[in-house]
Amino acid sequence: MNSEEIRQQLQKLLINFERELKSDNLRGKVLSLVPCFHYIRELGKSLIPADIARSARDRILHYFIKYSGVIISGDELLVISGIQEYARRVRELKVQFGWSIVSGVTAKQMAVENEFPIDNIDVNSMGPADYILLSTEQDRDAAHRWNLANEIRRERISVRDKILKFFRKNVGQKITGEELKYLAKDRSEWARRVRELRTEFGWPVVTKNTGRPDLEVGVYLLEADRQSPEHDRHIPDPVKTKVLRRDDYRCTKCNWSHEEWNRSDPRHLELHHVKPHAEGGDNTEENLITVCTVCHDDIHRRQK
Repeated sequence: MNSEEIRQQLQKLLINFERELKSDNLRGKVLSLVPCFHYIRELGKSLIPADIARSARDRILHYFIKYSGVIISGDELLVISGIQEYARRVRELKVQFGWSIVSGVTAKQMAVENEFPIDNIDVNSMGPADYILLSTEQDRDAAHRWNLANEIRRERISVRDKILKFFRKNVGQKITGEELKYLAKDRSEWARRVRELRTEFGWPVVTKNTGRPDLEVGVYLLEADRQSPEHDRHIPDPVKTKVLRRDDYRCTKCNWSHEEWNRSDPRHLELHHVKPHAEGGDNTEENLITVCTVCHDDIHRRQK
């Protein structure tokens, strides 16, 4: 049946239910409503033609792509999928098929660390059963990363060490907040641990908001498997961002930018103190310049 035929059948059932309401037979009322639930489910499924999306998972994906970047409630997915276990299908889309879907819980945890800058999205209004599709590009390597995350997740090490190990196994690859949240066994501290790896331990973990405007919201990336010098680890993120933006995200010595990145030359951008930190140089915009790691190493070799 098409949508209109289903609607007509549902209407008849609801009209007939008026008689049941006058009855004292509770079970009779319940049983008369059961077909209504079935027809409502079929009506929701019929909203997306079968030649576009046949399965519940396909209908959910079609809906997400049509409304990418918009908060989608679980109730909407319940209607469009026509199944109760829609959340499992959402997880399959993330884990098995590599779609960047973030839940309200993850979005809020990232927002605390200022890593969820999406215009016109009030993260605080999102509930646990709300979702956003962040990108319409499918990540075909996601299944491998989720399997790796599942292995590391079971190890008896700290959350921060799990996250670092996962990053080092995926240098130069985009990692989603949902993956890191899962890795941390859903503990809310995961976003703070990522920040600590960058700011306290000097690992070049970047996001759209911390030095890589080319990255999508909700994505983290370890640029190289090396820590920055200890004296560079305490430059505030806002200062880093301003210096990188001022220097057009390019090395001021050789003009290298991330557009030229490749696996055989895994350099990345760092900040260098014009007046050395050891000589009292401050972590200010005026005393910092953007350099690639190759030029940065060369500068420090010359200074020895």
